[in-house]
Amino acid sequence: MEKKKMKKEKPEGKVLAVAVKNQKCTDKKCHIHGRLSIRGRTFQGIVTKKMESRVLIEFERMIYVKKYERYKKSKTKIHAHLPGCMSDNIRIGDLIKVQECRPLSKIIHFAVVEKIKDKDEGGNGK
Repeated sequence: MEKKKMKKEKPEGKVLAVAVKNQKCTDKKCHIHGRLSIRGRTFQGIVTKKMESRVLIEFERMIYVKKYERYKKSKTKIHAHLPGCMSDNIRIGDLIKVQECRPLSKIIHFAVVEKIKDKDEGGNGK
């Protein structure tokens, strides 16, 4: 019996990461081309707002309320740095992955690592 090698399909985020590595970037705060180290917590969220060098992502989580012995839905908003080499590929409504880094400003403590889904692929469920 012959063994067949199955080719795994690469998710879009991995393809995007390879394409971004091949680009030239002058952003000092880029974790791929610059000197920014990425470590710590990782989150996935939907882009709700896009500015020049940052994005605002939002995701839901369940919080236990001890008094009522039930869970409630809570939305969390996080500001993340958007490197110049990734800014063309990320739009409002996309599902992205962010990871913690050193504080870059008063409110930015995360950086965009990869894009998981497009808005068109049903990333936000709306």
